[in-house]
Amino acid sequence: MATTADFRVGMVIRFNGELHRIDEYIHRTPGNLRAFVQAKLRNLKTGRTSESRFRAGEEVEEVRLEQKEYTYLYHDGSTYQFMEKETYEQIPVTDLVLGEGARFLKEGESIQLQMVGMEIVGCEIPFNVELKVVETVPGVRGDTATGATKPAKVETGATVNVPLFINEGDIIRVDTRTGEYLERVKN
Repeated sequence: MATTADFRVGMVIRFNGELHRIDEYIHRTPGNLRAFVQAKLRNLKTGRTSESRFRAGEEVEEVRLEQKEYTYLYHDGSTYQFMEKETYEQIPVTDLVLGEGARFLKEGESIQLQMVGMEIVGCEIPFNVELKVVETVPGVRGDTATGATKPAKVETGATVNVPLFINEGDIIRVDTRTGEYLERVKN
């Protein structure tokens, strides 16, 4: 058991019978009232965010996550298939667990899956990935002057807004958290 004094961002607790990750928290002492901790919790099963108040010093059940490295194999339409590196055991993972970053996963990419027992509750996808542009309108000379963008389809099938000077075949770096173009990668 842990107390509210042990709270930290990213900590996983069991709250109302379900697993929640602490996204934010703040300790408040309003005037002559009792102190409390206000926390923004993300439900790991549904992905919903809620705010809850805890009495200062209240005990909560901390859940330990086990992290294992897996290799992304393929997407079968409903789930993403991963393989454990040591045992070669394959495991399906849903879109809900992977989040928005899943659309930038390339075959063979390594990620960390977070597990409680045998249940997958989260993942750590690399913050940025290098992807090849497979489809976009050709760039023209002089397109580097403005900050305008155009849509480009990358090798994973995702669409990213890129500057006008990017052409098909270019390799770009994309932020998996926001889906934004970061830079063109030099060959």
